[in-house]
Amino acid sequence: MALSRGGMAAPLPLLLPRRLAAGAEPPANVVRVPWALRLRLQRGAQRRRRGQKEAAAAAAQPGKLLLRSRRPELSQPRWQTVGRWERPQLVSAGWKHRKACGDYFQLEPSQEAAPALQLGTPGALRAALRRRFLALGRLRWMVLDEADALMDDSFSEALEEILAHAPLAAGAPGPAGPGEARTQVVVVGATFPAGLSQTLGKFTDVGRFVILATQSLHRLPPHVQQKFVRLKGRDKLPELLQLLKERPASGGAVLVFCNSASTVNWLGYILDDHKIKHLRLQGQMSAAARAGIFASFQKGDVSVLVCTDLASRGLDTGSVQLVVNYDFPDTLQDYLHRVGRVGRVGSKAPGAVVSFVTHRWDVDLVRKIETAARKRTGLPGMDSSINKPPPKGG
Repeated sequence: MALSRGGMAAPLPLLLPRRLAAGAEPPANVVRVPWALRLRLQRGAQRRRRGQKEAAAAAAQPGKLLLRSRRPELSQPRWQTVGRWERPQLVSAGWKHRKACGDYFQLEPSQEAAPALQLGTPGALRAALRRRFLALGRLRWMVLDEADALMDDSFSEALEEILAHAPLAAGAPGPAGPGEARTQVVVVGATFPAGLSQTLGKFTDVGRFVILATQSLHRLPPHVQQKFVRLKGRDKLPELLQLLKERPASGGAVLVFCNSASTVNWLGYILDDHKIKHLRLQGQMSAAARAGIFASFQKGDVSVLVCTDLASRGLDTGSVQLVVNYDFPDTLQDYLHRVGRVGRVGSKAPGAVVSFVTHRWDVDLVRKIETAARKRTGLPGMDSSINKPPPKGG
């Protein structure tokens, strides 16, 4: 292979054999390069030159990054998008090794501001229908908010019973009698599991639904900064304490997400020891207690809320400017909903998200998030059920 003065592989000339006299030996300095090899070398050189040009262009635009890495060579400029079939060089590629602890990257906001609001109780509604405190015969509108959560095992049975009481089916009489308009159904959600259409199809003609989907469905919010920090488990607590203590009083409210009620309670005791005022919200509390706690948080009495994924859906968190994933979520759906707690419509600031990455199965999800960010595509597998996280390990 011939090398140019700069070390680059230069295209080799194709040397064809000349007709030799009988018995003559070919010259020793002739190198015959197959045509296919020559083309492959030329294409490789072109790719390297293109990569150098892109790197130079990226260096000429400091600060305008889509992904900022601790290692600058792995940063990605805002204008660059990884092709659909390309395999990007990920910051998180080696994060399953213990030597990766301390590494980090963050997704930089590509928009300057957030785009220019209620707890559902299907169980209580079902109880009222069973006791005949309520009748849906004249129901005109039904809104199914947080549609993916309604497909969870804890809600799906109640949802089907409620739908059975409403005049939805094509043959059923309308609210004002035969021939009148029947209940209009509106389904809303940031993610849509595959089973939702099957459930609704038992009661109404899903084919007649008008589907309105934003281009950002299942995509990471472009106006929210998202930082991922690879840590050992024992380093999570000091990292969180430093983050909370250094945060200015004017920095807005903070949500700290944990994956279990026991971790919420344990972390709360630690914050008490460090004189950090906070509230706790988790599913083992009564509904009345949860409502009171969140109302106090919304009023601004306390700016830090330690919670489970109970707080990731259906709550008005316009004052929240920082989300901390103390425990990395089990699914991409949960990650997307947690990120959606900041940068909401009407928020004063876009907000930021900091995620602690400690387990090998956490790294698997982080790689998918980083790849989707670099390619500017939606997160994969978002049509699966929210209550079926992938197997851990490996």
